[in-house]
Amino acid sequence: MTFTSNEQKFLAEAGIGRLATVSPDGVVQNNPTNYRVNADGTIDIGGMRMRASRKYRNVEAGSRVSFVVDQQVSLEPYEIRGIEVRGTAVALDDEEPPFPPQERAVIRIHPERIISWGIDGGSFEFTSRTAE
Repeated sequence: MTFTSNEQKFLAEAGIGRLATVSPDGVVQNNPTNYRVNADGTIDIGGMRMRASRKYRNVEAGSRVSFVVDQQVSLEPYEIRGIEVRGTAVALDDEEPPFPPQERAVIRIHPERIISWGIDGGSFEFTSRTAE
């Protein structure tokens, strides 16, 4: 499985992440997004006007992606947790979106590297591995 059971639980509860893409001319874009983790470990990003979005066009043009979901759990003591997924993505034109009534177009992330903190250990315990 791509994600540990604790990572799966965290991703199921967190709700919003940020997707970073790069345009063909090198401009980085980072947007808050909703998402769905699929049974095969891929992640689908949806939106109301997905086909018209810069992130969708960047992925169509071949952008690699980075997707981050994180939370500040508490201030005292300071506790954070999160996951960064790095990998490739494809722009799909006729797929069920994470949340209806979003457009039937999604960005599907294929994880290659997973970095997490505060999920399977303490707040400042990082893990980094190649996705399975």
